[in-house]
Amino acid sequence: SNFRKESKKPINSSLSEDQFQLAVIPDFSDEKEQLGILNEAIDLLSEIEKAVIMLFLDEKSYDEIAEIIGISNSNVGVRLNRIKTKLSNIIKTKEL
Repeated sequence: SNFRKESKKPINSSLSEDQFQLAVIPDFSDEKEQLGILNEAIDLLSEIEKAVIMLFLDEKSYDEIAEIIGISNSNVGVRLNRIKTKLSNIIKTKEL
């Protein structure tokens, strides 16, 4: 049962903030514009979603995020994927 504690965080969790922004906002080259759009999109998230994504962007590990938020390690990954999808959709609708 120690396997779970010793397992490393998934490789995709090491995505940098810049890589995340480019993945979510591929059509904008201006960094300030990217950051502004990303922040506007994050503002539309629920409090828990904001907390998870901000900790992720602050380069916290899944274990650290799980402990801070009070959710399971595996739930961090699930929530992050949902949040990324939600942010992408918010940003796509803002571009129209």
